[in-house]
Amino acid sequence: MREFAIAGGLISYGASRSDSWRQAGIYVGRILKGEKPSELPVMQPTKFDLTVNLKTAKALGLNLPYVGFADEVIE
Repeated sequence: MREFAIAGGLISYGASRSDSWRQAGIYVGRILKGEKPSELPVMQPTKFDLTVNLKTAKALGLNLPYVGFADEVIE
């Protein structure tokens, strides 16, 4: 949850919120088309987001030289 990094946490890693909403919409569509909810498969997140807060890293005296792997970098 990127909110933790935005609030001052160093690193946040979790399921993509937008992807979760998209999957929920697919479920709702399938239910509205007549499928029984009990017969729908359990869907797990497939996309995860990594957020790094460089401002917090600097305050802690940490050097994170390569943050190119992060989905979002807070400076």
